[in-house]
Amino acid sequence: MYYFCYFLLYAIVFAFGAAIGSFLNVCIYRLPKNESLWRNQSHCMTCGTPIRKRDLVPIFSWCRLRGKCHSCGAKIPFRYTLVESLNAILYVLVFAWFGILENPLPAGFVCLLFSALIVVFFMDLDTQLINLGVTGFIALLGLGKTVYDLIFHTGTLLSHGIGAIAAFLPLLLLVVLSGERAMGWGDAYLMLAAGLFLGGKAVIVALFLGLLLGAVFGMIHKVRTGDSKFAFGPYLSVGIALSVFIGQPIADWYLHLLGF
Repeated sequence: MYYFCYFLLYAIVFAFGAAIGSFLNVCIYRLPKNESLWRNQSHCMTCGTPIRKRDLVPIFSWCRLRGKCHSCGAKIPFRYTLVESLNAILYVLVFAWFGILENPLPAGFVCLLFSALIVVFFMDLDTQLINLGVTGFIALLGLGKTVYDLIFHTGTLLSHGIGAIAAFLPLLLLVVLSGERAMGWGDAYLMLAAGLFLGGKAVIVALFLGLLLGAVFGMIHKVRTGDSKFAFGPYLSVGIALSVFIGQPIADWYLHLLGF
């Protein structure tokens, strides 16, 4: 009975994550076009037929329809299901890491952060733009996380403030000195918001991982296409997500190695 209850809780988290993932698809598609996230009904991109309510079940509907529109038979991009599945799996991993009953509030903060990062990842990949509304949402999460840490004595206001400044200033210099060729303002604002959420130590690891991943994949992209311009936001997002779990331990290990 004990294990069944835990299985049921994680199944609920997975289903909720998939439902949020479905909304993330709407954000990824509509935000760059400045379209309403609420008013327009979801429809087939090929024939324009509104999607039936029974076909709006995340993941399951795509599988049942075999990835095709029920009306015209046009292929439904697999990425919609990928986003739903990714968000659902990440929610389960986060609650497993923090403890589904032990620390539900911090896990909730991180889940919302990961959802926002998924939007940043795919939107920047498509348009090479990072929506300021999404970074603003991450900043609000950071403020909420700061208040939580202060109440439960798991962090300090100074740490979160240092994190925001330490992540923002290096990218600010890159943006200004390169004339936005090496990095855009959206990347700088993303790391500012992430620093507020992660704190001083973890955000430095996030920035390092993001820049490292971006440099590696950027070189691969240039070799394959001959174009040096690419989206940096996806790699910064991955660095931020990884640092939620390993940022603090890596920073502590490195400081210990230096004798601090």
